[in-house]
Amino acid sequence: MASFISVLFLGFILGIKHSIEPDHIIAVSTSVSKSKKLSSSTLTGVYWGIGHTCTLFILGMALVLMKGELTDKWAMSLEFLVGVMLVYLGIRSIIFWKNTRSGSHKHEKAHFLKVAFIGFVHGIAGSAAMVLLTMSTVSTIWEGALYILIFGAGTIAGMLLFTTIIGIPFVFSKKNIGLNQILTRAAGAVSFLFGIYYMYNLGVTEGLFQMWVQ
Repeated sequence: MASFISVLFLGFILGIKHSIEPDHIIAVSTSVSKSKKLSSSTLTGVYWGIGHTCTLFILGMALVLMKGELTDKWAMSLEFLVGVMLVYLGIRSIIFWKNTRSGSHKHEKAHFLKVAFIGFVHGIAGSAAMVLLTMSTVSTIWEGALYILIFGAGTIAGMLLFTTIIGIPFVFSKKNIGLNQILTRAAGAVSFLFGIYYMYNLGVTEGLFQMWVQ
């Protein structure tokens, strides 16, 4: 029992580490840039983590129960979706920047649903690796389910912390329209460029495009 608790604690720590991978932080930074309150930045991390955990759990457990695994081609293809998403988020932040930020409940709800969807996409892309990590760590399906949930709790905690930190310059610059615009578009530019690099690395360097034409 004590050893399993240690495994769960390790899963929580790995979840925190997982949350701060570059593609995760860059993606949520484009959403955090729209925050007008620090609490909104914090909730951005929470909703991302919830979306991410839901797909990791559902897809991860489905693969575990079916004793299946994704081929490298499909696993990398799902990762490629992350690059596409980063490019899209970057373009939106660069081109469609607006200073008119509604504070309505309806607007915030839509914003957080979009953030959860970003986490959802990241979860799909990470499901294959999550299954491998889970099955190499635990011995039963129920332990695997709990491990994924604890791992997810770690990602929520880690992203909550980092989106709060990232949100500070955007929130405090909201009254300086010029500076806020520069910061928002800079976040978008980083997302766009990293997305291009991400897709190139998967498609060309790691051979995904070649896998699909064979």
